[in-house]
Amino acid sequence: MYALFFRLFFRRMDAERAHHLAFRWIRLAARVPVLRTFVAAALAPRYESLRTEALGLRMHGPFGLAAGFDKNAVAIDGMAMLGFDHVEIGTVTAQGQPGNPQPRLFRLVDDRALINRMGFNNDGSAAVADRLAARRPVFRTTVGVNIGKTKTVPEAEAVADYVTSTERLAAHADYLVVNVSSPNTPGLRNLQATEALRPLLTAVREAAARTVTGRRVPLLVKIAPDLADEDVDAVADLAVELGLDGIIATNTTIARDGLGLASDPRLTAETGGLSGAPLRDRSMEVLRRLYTRVGDRITLVGVGGIRDAEDAWQRILAGATLVQGYSAFVYQGPFWMRSVHKGLAARLATSPYATLAEAVGADTRKVTV
Repeated sequence: MYALFFRLFFRRMDAERAHHLAFRWIRLAARVPVLRTFVAAALAPRYESLRTEALGLRMHGPFGLAAGFDKNAVAIDGMAMLGFDHVEIGTVTAQGQPGNPQPRLFRLVDDRALINRMGFNNDGSAAVADRLAARRPVFRTTVGVNIGKTKTVPEAEAVADYVTSTERLAAHADYLVVNVSSPNTPGLRNLQATEALRPLLTAVREAAARTVTGRRVPLLVKIAPDLADEDVDAVADLAVELGLDGIIATNTTIARDGLGLASDPRLTAETGGLSGAPLRDRSMEVLRRLYTRVGDRITLVGVGGIRDAEDAWQRILAGATLVQGYSAFVYQGPFWMRSVHKGLAARLATSPYATLAEAVGADTRKVTV
């Protein structure tokens, strides 16, 4: 049904306009008590077997919404209503900014992919912090906060910029993510180099601990799929060294060659980060490499090209405790999360593993033994 609706309606609409329209419908549904209860019952059934503990947090399951969909923390309950086990908001920057000129979001329908060059458009960390502080949750869900660098801030002042956002947002975050891997902010990916990343992560960790004294706010870093293998290893080693809680693998890619893209070349030539199905193989490679390097010492989050329950299951077997999606939601609609949860529960039930935790990294361990 959704596929027909997408083909007849959303596909004919500008991608960003369609996003805002769907987003508005989700938010409105979540505000109506009877309606949201009905929607959650239909779309977000809970499976006891999928209950997950990660980052010191208990979640209904391992499957969450990646950052980028809800940039300003305005639809957390709506996304939980649809079945996401955790919702990562952002990317949020210290200063509010409009992002890049439109058009800046493009659908590659034949590839089940998106290209975006949004440029961290958001209201700024002060406004988002106020919104999170005023929030009265309707559905219990884990909320991650993804922070990035303000575009106008020089690279030399990036640490202070991230610290400002941390001080404002850490108290409202179940976990915090340092995003140094978007291709749409000039110079941002330079911060993935360990000599720049070490002082940044150290400063954010200290700021979170200084701001929130009653608990430890888990800290993760999100990396790009375009890192060379030796740089992936270096980030993994640094994460262990600094006592980071997790790594999210991966963000969007600037690559186009070798991905077998079938969409109109005029679309594939658009600048920006590519997400969706073509990213699956490289994202999986990075995840396996990370798990081989860090094992169970830190939590890995698999994201990039997850289309269905089988993709999510393969990420878990490769080493991901948590998985996230975004692009496939655009193409598959509100029943997607229900399908993923049902499929994951079925795969776990027929596997040799008693729990999801036992399945994490099982295939990677077999290869490396």
